[in-house]
Amino acid sequence: MDFTLNIWRQQNENADGEFATYEVKDVTPDMSFLEMLDALNEDLLSRGEPPVAFEHDCREGICGSCGFLINGVAHGGQRGTTVCQLAMRFFKDGDSLTLEPWRAAAFPVVRDLMVNRSAFDRILQAGGFISAHTGSAPDANAILIPKEAADTAFDAAACIGCGACVAACPNSAAMLFTSAKLTHLNSLPQGQPQRDQRTLGMVVTMEQEHFGSCTNHGECAAVCPKEIPLEFIGRMNRDLIRALAHRHREPLIIPGIVQQPIHEDSHQQGVPAS
Repeated sequence: MDFTLNIWRQQNENADGEFATYEVKDVTPDMSFLEMLDALNEDLLSRGEPPVAFEHDCREGICGSCGFLINGVAHGGQRGTTVCQLAMRFFKDGDSLTLEPWRAAAFPVVRDLMVNRSAFDRILQAGGFISAHTGSAPDANAILIPKEAADTAFDAAACIGCGACVAACPNSAAMLFTSAKLTHLNSLPQGQPQRDQRTLGMVVTMEQEHFGSCTNHGECAAVCPKEIPLEFIGRMNRDLIRALAHRHREPLIIPGIVQQPIHEDSHQQGVPAS
């Protein structure tokens, strides 16, 4: 199989980028997309040209490192598949493929197809944890967890943070990612003590990282390689309303956020404190 690749080449975040065209020949149908790029890079290196930079690690659809747009679709458009799992048999011999990095203000380009997704890390640092005593592992049945809650937490924990949801969203929103990380901990008994603080902290950090707002297009769930459902966004919104409602009863400290005190009389009248 032979392919024509139109690949975005950009030296760094501040450099101007442009598309470069390459021909790749003798690709086998069972090669993964990244293996095809490996073959291209070997050819480029043999000719003394710089290889195409792309991020990868496990190549098993687990780590979330890989990911870019293929013909305008995150991960290539195969349902529940990361780009490292995408086999070349899903394309036709002679196809012309356009490869671009994630396009979002919160994901600046590092080089070529690589972007900086550290904004996701900062969202997790704002609340993606629980406070628990360290030491030996507790017995498996020490804390009873309803099966529905356990199943929901497992489904949410499947998010690998690849960033496809942000790249597919017309607003570059990170709602699906943030809601999955919140649902994972907010569904479990261990996550209840910090539930409100976690929700406010992660949502505020998401806003500060220049992600857009959700307008219910659903593109995020359509391209998610782990098929995270849209219902988690609804769960996050409900948890946010709960956290805001509880805020006047108990102070919540969000690291790095300047919080204005809420006056009880103004809150009861529905008038913001001046």
